[in-house]
Amino acid sequence: MTPAAEALNRIIRTRRSIFPPDYTGEEIPVSVVETILANANYAPTHRLTEPWRFTVFRGEGKTRLADFLGDTYQAQTLPELFSEAKWKGTREKVTRSSCVIAICMELHPEKVPEWEELAAVACAVQNMWLTATALNVGAYWSTPGNLALFSEFLGLGPNEKCVGLFYMGYHQLPERTPVRKPIEEKVKWVTE
Repeated sequence: MTPAAEALNRIIRTRRSIFPPDYTGEEIPVSVVETILANANYAPTHRLTEPWRFTVFRGEGKTRLADFLGDTYQAQTLPELFSEAKWKGTREKVTRSSCVIAICMELHPEKVPEWEELAAVACAVQNMWLTATALNVGAYWSTPGNLALFSEFLGLGPNEKCVGLFYMGYHQLPERTPVRKPIEEKVKWVTE
């Protein structure tokens, strides 16, 4: 096996979700974020629609995002069900992250079905995640329940939608291979 294949296998097999409580607080340089986003741009895309769109929240932008998430949680929750701990936790996920990226997609219904655009965006996010893993940047993709409200907050057009948030931060956790059932349980071979 070539060194490149070995490195790729290790990165793929050690990629995992790393959450904001495990972030160190060290800022991710803009150049690193740009590298992660540049690799997203090389995802496969049917009919070359390149549907992925990203909004990066850093610095005071994170405060705006945290306020939006906290305010919408409070507005959508009945007073008797409101949890101060959940409100605080929603905000802290953002503020503990070095940056948060809104994952959006631009739809091209005249060219491809929406599921293909979403699949392309998911591939772009996987490229981001693998690049982050290689750079020791922790990350995870979250899909908050208030995604429908993100269109106005992000200023999205009629053919755009937000499909989640990608939280990122440096961490010091040891490398760990995720647990998976054997691939043999998930593959059928047809040889005749």
